[in-house]
Amino acid sequence: MHWATAILVLIAFLYGPGGSEQRVYSATGDFDRQLHETLGLTVFILTGLRVLWRMADTRADPPLVSRWMGLAAKALQGTLYLLLFAIPLTAIAGAWLEGHPVTLLAGLQFAPPVAEAHGTGAWIAEIHTWLGDAILWLAGLHALAALVHHFILRDGVLRSMLPWQRR
Repeated sequence: MHWATAILVLIAFLYGPGGSEQRVYSATGDFDRQLHETLGLTVFILTGLRVLWRMADTRADPPLVSRWMGLAAKALQGTLYLLLFAIPLTAIAGAWLEGHPVTLLAGLQFAPPVAEAHGTGAWIAEIHTWLGDAILWLAGLHALAALVHHFILRDGVLRSMLPWQRR
């Protein structure tokens, strides 16, 4: 699930329409926005399933690292999880408060269940953009740390994260 989430986040970022509200909700950007919203909802659901899985699954202990590295890894991982929930939630809240439905690729729409508060929605949509940028930077830092562990420290941390290395 880790790798599927990473790939979906990257694709969602690339297809994020960005820009002004008029650009995001223009007819020419419909496919990109619907793909972005579909991927975002998929990431949200997948993240919820990952959290449930991690609560139930027993995992092998990771390779030993220094205390500060372990704390940094947990802090970064926790922040990434927080962002994986916050980004879709801010997108949905921003769209609904601006008066727009959330529309998936299949044409399924989730109409706003709340009264329009356009200014608040625009502000939340802006936060969504910042969080989207932040998750890419932090995921890049996460990947860089894995590469440092593999090529410089040679401590097996990256190998322990690869799907074919499980148990």
